Amino acid sequence: MKNIVLIPAYQPDVKLEKLIHQLKEENFDIIVVNDGSSVESKRIFESISKDCIVLTHEVNRGKGCALKTGFSYIKNMIPEDYVVVTMDCDGQHQIEDAKKLFAYNQDHLEELVLGSRGFDKDVPLRSQLGNTITRGVFALATGTRVFDTQTGLRSFSNHLIDRMIEIPGERYEYEIQMLLRCAGEGITIHEIPIETIYIDNNSSSHFHPIKDSFKIYKEICKYSASSIFCFFLNIILYCLLLLGVSYLVSNILSGIICCLLYYFWKKSHSILKSLGKIVLSTVLLFGFHFLIPGVIVSKILTEICLIIGMIFFKGSKT
Repeated sequence: MKNIVLIPAYQPDVKLEKLIHQLKEENFDIIVVNDGSSVESKRIFESISKDCIVLTHEVNRGKGCALKTGFSYIKNMIPEDYVVVTMDCDGQHQIEDAKKLFAYNQDHLEELVLGSRGFDKDVPLRSQLGNTITRGVFALATGTRVFDTQTGLRSFSNHLIDRMIEIPGERYEYEIQMLLRCAGEGITIHEIPIETIYIDNNSSSHFHPIKDSFKIYKEICKYSASSIFCFFLNIILYCLLLLGVSYLVSNILSGIICCLLYYFWKKSHSILKSLGKIVLSTVLLFGFHFLIPGVIVSKILTEICLIIGMIFFKGSKT
């Protein structure tokens, strides 16, 4: 099985040369995508071209486009099985950590693997804050806990390459789209702890805190819109059905309607899991109604508990 490293690069410096040299010593197959860098970076790409394949965008198209250009090249040009690891070009990922992802992914071909950084006191404040907020919003939107949603060190096998190419997104929002797609399709997201390195307070990053954060949260909101709609629709239908049937029957019928609607909205959604959720919600509703007077209050508490339970028990494997 081939081990491939893919590096999207925009305005790189000598740290990229050092990284390529280290990867070459480990006998990795290396692909670098020059994402429309300026002429000042030409020497860097010429220097590394003897040790790796360099693909070029004539203009800057964004990290997401650069990654998908690399994925498409790998799919079309490498016929055998492989694991591809994506790394950033700024020297903030260690070779040993990339090797950890390769080793794990070779035995878990259907999983997306993340190199998960710790966020201690030495991490720049904007990175700590950004990751903490995104982590919480992502968990609420998907019910899946991912500690480091913004890591660029990721790996997957050729089994997932088609999905990765199809995922929308051109710039940094592509990486959150990747996590949203995997969470939505039930693909396991596995995190492996890696060393946290920020060089010069992460000054080399091309991430725009306001513009790119807006794009990331917009994608999460778009993903969760169907869930929010079905949450309120479920409660409204439940209240209307109470006019004609018992509260338990109302819960089952409203759940089934929302289950079917959500299935047609999200084609990858599992009906069996939704039916299991309906059974669980009916049991919880019965328990809450036994303890708390009021069938509507009991219903709201039931749905809130299901959301909290989904977040805590459907965490990523680490």
